[in-house]
Amino acid sequence: METNDAPVQYDDRAEACVVSVKGLTENWQKWSTEHQQYQKHNPFSNDMATVSMQLHRGQEGYGKPPEGSKTEQRGKDAQSHICREVEELCAVIKEIGRPREEDGKITVEFGTLFEHYVSISNKLVGVLLRARRQGLVLFEGEMLWQGQDNRVIITLI
Repeated sequence: METNDAPVQYDDRAEACVVSVKGLTENWQKWSTEHQQYQKHNPFSNDMATVSMQLHRGQEGYGKPPEGSKTEQRGKDAQSHICREVEELCAVIKEIGRPREEDGKITVEFGTLFEHYVSISNKLVGVLLRARRQGLVLFEGEMLWQGQDNRVIITLI
């Protein structure tokens, strides 16, 4: 039987683990405390000690997500995405439309626009309604339906 006569070496990693575990414990406790505070303001929490922070119409912040929240960021991202889609729609109308004789404004029939735009997005009507709300296009009627409204003229303002 062989014996290992190598000198005994001490491993400092055990002490490092203790410090690491201590740091993990402190981080967990910090997160837990912050989460408990957050849950006090969460109306869907089962915590009976929730603080009622209900805003009423007319108060600042009513109907808006908390500043700096992920919800606010998602809303901003969605807004910029919609703006890009409206800009793209206007570019497509310029590309396939024809100038009107009276004033030179670019017009296109809904059916023609639908045929071209369907390969880009399936949300043409929603984007058109948004563009009309922003004052970028003009068309008659509340809603446009494929087939029955194919002859409706859409004017780029």
